[in-house]
Amino acid sequence: MNALYHPVDIGPLHLEGNLFLAPIAGYSDRAFRSLCVDCGASFCTTEMVSAEALTRGNIKTADLMARAPNEKSYAVQIFGGNAEVMAEATKIVLEKTTCESIDINGGCPVPKIVKSGAGSMLTKETDRLFSIVSAVKKASIEYTKEHPERGTVPVTIKIRSGWDSEHITWSENLEAAIEAGADALTIHARTRAQGYAGKADWELQARLVEQANGRIPIFGSGDAFTPETAEQMLKETGCDGVMFARGAMGDPFLFRRTIQYLTEGSYMEETVAERIAAGFRELAVNIDQFGEKGACLQMRKKFCAYSSGIRGGSQIRAKLVRAETEKDYRDILSEYC
Repeated sequence: MNALYHPVDIGPLHLEGNLFLAPIAGYSDRAFRSLCVDCGASFCTTEMVSAEALTRGNIKTADLMARAPNEKSYAVQIFGGNAEVMAEATKIVLEKTTCESIDINGGCPVPKIVKSGAGSMLTKETDRLFSIVSAVKKASIEYTKEHPERGTVPVTIKIRSGWDSEHITWSENLEAAIEAGADALTIHARTRAQGYAGKADWELQARLVEQANGRIPIFGSGDAFTPETAEQMLKETGCDGVMFARGAMGDPFLFRRTIQYLTEGSYMEETVAERIAAGFRELAVNIDQFGEKGACLQMRKKFCAYSSGIRGGSQIRAKLVRAETEKDYRDILSEYC
């Protein structure tokens, strides 16, 4: 077994590797997750799903939870500020999906999420974090006892290092999460006030890993944009795995390159034709789920990412943002298809 790239267990869930796709709003849909799995991602998490919307029967929310066609296992991430609602949402997720894990969003810094008591508010309010993790864990246990064929579904949480520089709460939040029954924790070592600015504090992340002391797996997120930085995070912090977020946006090949680098010491860059072909595979999955019109609108920003770095890219992207059909995309990118 390679020291840096290795299997991970989250409760009873066994994963063959330790490179994961984070929940990314607008990106980690089932189509993109399917590409990441093709490229070697060991585990992916859905875009964050509103617990309130789930309990109100929002149909669109259900689309966010769909399994990608090639996912052996995946997690659904839910967010909310009320423990009872989060518990009810947990049971709905388990009833409506076959996901292998439920993740709790304790790190989103977006104001409208925080105002609802969710996201980074859990990082700020340790008691709320504890009550929500406890409620979700209890709901998961209760549901699987009533439906033993479902199997045990572990509960995980993603947090930030703290609310701001004067309120660094990762230590107490780690203990609260473990006491409440969390099966794993992901740390984005920035404060809510930082958002995505500045640098992630990997020294802090290393301290959290040390404090956890193997009681649950700890995964790192933040500033892992390349195979080299993923290796650096694993070595410097001792985390059990890397959760790629912004680094993977429009680049599912990051998983393949990182596995090659961690196991062989070098990696091959994908060709432009491979990137464009990946974009069309993603488009096909989206068309199957949403129809051509909706899928093509959604893929505008993604094809812009896939075309990054190619000659004449700015002119091509100016056309891509107006594409409305699959034929439009194929005509614009015919040179690379």
